[in-house]
Amino acid sequence: MELKTTENQRMIAEMVRDFGAKHIKPKMMEWDESQEFPVEVFKKLGELGLMGVLVPNEYGGSGFGYTEYVTAIAELSRIDGSIGLSMAAHNSLCTGHILQFGNEAQKQQYLPKLASAEWIGAWGLTEPNTGSDAGNMRTVAVQDGDHWVINGAKNFITHGKSGNVAVVIVRTGEVGDSHGMTAFIIEKGTPGFSAGRKENKLGMRASETTELIFEDCRVHKDQVLGEVGDGFIQAMKVLDGGRISIAALSLGIAQGAFDAALAYSQERNQFNKPISSFQGIAFKLADMATEIEAASLLTYQAADMKNRGLNVNKESAMAKLYASEVSVRVANEAVQIFGGYGFTKDYPAEKYYRDAKLCTIGEGTSEIQKLVISRAVLK
Repeated sequence: MELKTTENQRMIAEMVRDFGAKHIKPKMMEWDESQEFPVEVFKKLGELGLMGVLVPNEYGGSGFGYTEYVTAIAELSRIDGSIGLSMAAHNSLCTGHILQFGNEAQKQQYLPKLASAEWIGAWGLTEPNTGSDAGNMRTVAVQDGDHWVINGAKNFITHGKSGNVAVVIVRTGEVGDSHGMTAFIIEKGTPGFSAGRKENKLGMRASETTELIFEDCRVHKDQVLGEVGDGFIQAMKVLDGGRISIAALSLGIAQGAFDAALAYSQERNQFNKPISSFQGIAFKLADMATEIEAASLLTYQAADMKNRGLNVNKESAMAKLYASEVSVRVANEAVQIFGGYGFTKDYPAEKYYRDAKLCTIGEGTSEIQKLVISRAVLK
C-alpha cells in the first residue's frame, strides 16, 4: 500500500478546508439547532466535483478513486459530520449503487444529475422492524405486466424527503431468501411514493433522515437495477464501500475533535501554565493522536484495496469498527479536556461528541462489524 499523500489528496483537502471555512462553519450550528438540510451547500459541493467523486468523467463525475474519496469525506467531517455524512451517503449508496450495477441507459440518465448535485440521491434498505435483518423485510413489490407495484415502508433514510431519486431494495420473492430481493430506481414524484416522518436526532442533525412510504407505487420494469432477485447481493457489495465511507466520516470527526481539544489545551491556563503541560492532559492527547493514526491506516488500507478491485469485506469492516469507536473515544476525551465548557454549545466539543455516536451505528452496528470480521478470520 502506498502511504504517501498524493497531489490529488492535498488539492482536495485544501479545497474542502477553504470551502468549509466559507460555506459551512458560519452556519453549521444554526443548521444543527434547526435540523435544516442545507441543500444549497450540496449544490456547491457538486460544482466542486465532490458529489460525484467516484463517477467516471464520461458520466460527469470527477473520476477519482477511493483514496481521494476518503480524503474528501474526512476533511468535510473534520468541520461538520452532518455534511460529511450526507456527502458520503449520496456518493457511496445511491450514486454508487447505480454506478456499480446500473445498465448503460440508467447510468446515462442518472449519474450526470447525481454527480453535479442537480439531483440529491437516497438509498433504502432498512425497515422499522427488521434493521440488520434485511432478509425479513416487509416492503414488497409484485409484478403487474410491465410494472411492479410496491407497498411498504423504509426508515432511517438519508435524504428521504429532499432526495430527487432513491435506490430502494424490496422483497420480490420469499421471506428469508437472499435472492428474493430486488433493487429499483424510483424518482421523486412517482405516484404512491412519498416521504414520511423526519427523525429528531441526537447528532448529525443537518443530515436529513426520514421514512419512505410506498402505497401502490407503480414502477416500470426499466427501473430495475441489475437482475430481479439480485438486490440483497448488490446491497452487500455496496455496503463494503459504505463501511469505508463511515470509517472516513469517523476519522474526520475524530480529527476535528482532537484539533479542537489540542488548541484549547494550549490556550487554557491553570496554575499559571497551559493545561497541555499537565501529564494527565498530555497523555490523553497522546492516546487520541495514536488511535487516530491507527484508524487512518486501516481506512486508507481499505480504500487502497477497493481501488485495486480486491475483496474488502473484512478490511472495510475492520476500518469501520475501529475508526468509529476511536471517534467516540476521542470525542469523549475532547469533552473531558474542555471540562465544563465541553458541555456547552459555545465550544465545538459537544457537537463532535453528539455526532460521533452515529458512526458506531450507521452502515451496521459495531457488533455487526465484529460478526463480519469474525466470519472472515474463522474461515
